[in-house]
Amino acid sequence: MWCRRPSAGLQALLPLWLLSTSAFSERLIQSDSLNSCSKSANETGFTVSLFQVRFTPDNGDLDFNITGYSAINSKVTAEIDVSAYGLNIVHQNQNPCEVSSFEGLCPMQSGPIDIPGTYNIGPDSVSQIPGIAYTVPDLDASVQIKIFDNSGGPTQGNELACLQAELSNGKTVYQKAVGWVTAVIAGLALLVSAIVSGLGHSNTAAHVAANAMSLFSYFQFQAMFGMVTAPLPPSVAAWTQNFQWSLGVIHVGFVQTIATWYQRATGGTPSTLLSKLGNTSVNVQKRSLEALAKRGAGQMSRADYYLESRNLGTSMVKRSAEAASEYVRELVRRQTTAPTGPSSNAKTVTVRGIDRVGFKAQIENTNIFMTGYIFFIFFVILVVVGIAAFKWILEALARSGKIKGDKFQDFRNGWTTVLKGILFRLILIGFPQMVVLCFWEMTVKDSAGEIALAVITIISMIAMLAWVCVKIVLIARRSITLHKNPAYILYSDPVCLHKWGFLYVQFKATAYWFIIPTLIYVLVIGMVVAFGQPNHGTAQGICFLVVNCGYLVALSILRPYMDKKVNAFNISIAAVNFVSSILLLFFTEIFGLPGLVVGVMGVVFFIMNAAFALVLLVLVLVAIGYAVFSKNPDVRYQPMRDDRGSFIKSQQNLTTELDALGATARGENKTPFKPREIDSDSHSSGSWDGNHGGYKNVSAPYNKEGNTSYDSSPFAHDRTASIRSDASRQRNNASPWQRGAGYDR
Repeated sequence: MWCRRPSAGLQALLPLWLLSTSAFSERLIQSDSLNSCSKSANETGFTVSLFQVRFTPDNGDLDFNITGYSAINSKVTAEIDVSAYGLNIVHQNQNPCEVSSFEGLCPMQSGPIDIPGTYNIGPDSVSQIPGIAYTVPDLDASVQIKIFDNSGGPTQGNELACLQAELSNGKTVYQKAVGWVTAVIAGLALLVSAIVSGLGHSNTAAHVAANAMSLFSYFQFQAMFGMVTAPLPPSVAAWTQNFQWSLGVIHVGFVQTIATWYQRATGGTPSTLLSKLGNTSVNVQKRSLEALAKRGAGQMSRADYYLESRNLGTSMVKRSAEAASEYVRELVRRQTTAPTGPSSNAKTVTVRGIDRVGFKAQIENTNIFMTGYIFFIFFVILVVVGIAAFKWILEALARSGKIKGDKFQDFRNGWTTVLKGILFRLILIGFPQMVVLCFWEMTVKDSAGEIALAVITIISMIAMLAWVCVKIVLIARRSITLHKNPAYILYSDPVCLHKWGFLYVQFKATAYWFIIPTLIYVLVIGMVVAFGQPNHGTAQGICFLVVNCGYLVALSILRPYMDKKVNAFNISIAAVNFVSSILLLFFTEIFGLPGLVVGVMGVVFFIMNAAFALVLLVLVLVAIGYAVFSKNPDVRYQPMRDDRGSFIKSQQNLTTELDALGATARGENKTPFKPREIDSDSHSSGSWDGNHGGYKNVSAPYNKEGNTSYDSSPFAHDRTASIRSDASRQRNNASPWQRGAGYDR
């Protein structure tokens, strides 16, 4: 079938199934997984160690290669059922004695089985398969084969075995290009916001940074949806896998080597799951076998694990209850032992949630935490080195006259403070990742060293963010007490702004405190994901729904962000996360919905989030374009209603009346004096008057929206006189980094 190949950019941005196929892809349905679906634990008459089946409808050939072990000694018949999205689309009864390709099964004899061959399916049977089965990505379909005793004649006897294979058409929405493009755009937005801020366009930088942080947060929550232990539809599991990079789940060979070495060195036992795939068949379960995993008296309820994801070309079949129970015990230490005996030479390993995400990323279970941890530390080191190098390059260019002396002057004079602020921002970005991985590591206990890293890291991050939040609240309250406006000190002092501004600049001045409920929201969601492993999908779905609903209501009522556009951006993200939480609750099968309904909801989840992600990426790209290519990007954004711009100090000339008022309010015409520490716990009722050696009231009341009323300011009558010359400004204030909290030396 021929179709026009789409552009690579569209394929990366919108990975719909039409864009994830190649130009001349062959129509096929294949399976590399087979597991038992017997309702009784005693039905172990047929096990498989290798299962490869490929059906091409264009010629009707069914190629297969099956290797296993049979304990059945009799003539048999097979009942074949093919279902897709919960609907049965094919039902056939076959007698192996009547099919030449299956002569080795007539009669079936105990012992090893090796059946390679090709079977041609007639046009009538092929026509029963809908054409969409060959094109829809992450096909949610399976074939079930029940083997019955036929030694008593034409009458169907007892069921001897039940086998089920998950089907795939080779198409998936899990595309590495999607992860690369989303990562590059999010990182580019953060980089551009930093550069634009250094050039003096604070309003543009604040908007680009706010949107970039919200976009990154959306990607992280998409990844968290994929980490829940609920039985996700294949399209949902594959789509969310595109964003696992945002939580540090990235496969790199040498990183896996380091992680394995560290675990062994600190007393852990590395998992060998991926290394045993050569002689093990992996079962990729999608949804329908959840109930079948609970068999007998319930001893298998925790022993059977099923891989809920798209088909990766590998599978694992069932092993005995004793061997499976042993695997569960060893899963805590991430150690897999091979079973023995002819009837159990194939094994079933079950991976859900975080383990499933790691398996799809080709990362051993025991290496998931260290992989995320190493990437976080590496990213922090890379940023520190990059900032130091940028400072050195700027100084060299300034000395050689290649750039003007006032370019990036704020950064060059106070780059260490900027670096501290960027490190805090990196902690904020990595907070969701480390909440999930650190708390999860405390439950799986891969090694003593990894547990120690997890405990120290998460406690340190929570303590630092809590300390900064308390500082911001204290500073804002002091500003309100002294100046009747929280924006005064928060934005007039460059040390406070560049070190801690990442926590409040995206909010309007009166909502500086909203970072606290935001961090609590992230902490709760991350803990739900971490502590909900490995089999609490229903509880996770309920918690996701309640928490996301509360956060959406809070955003909609308070609208805490800096302006309408940013509020709409973040409320839209919260709304999509809430709808995704509703769909996740349906995926948990708590309502017992038909398979078709759950399958359709999975497709809705994918399409909704794919379209929304595309919209967000376009909006961020447009903002980046304006910031980079516009001569004055600040004109695109209206001034903040809290008048933060009049309090932000810079090296630019004060040419407007509003800037003049800001300079006067900051006391830049006063006699220089030694600045007081903004971290001081002492509070005063006014600001320093250098002429009289004491404090005087310089308050500027603000209304509910954070707007300053300048008419009531004691400086309103003499605005023009406050404009100073560049020479005087350079003489008294060489750099805003030499001033504190809006006061001169």
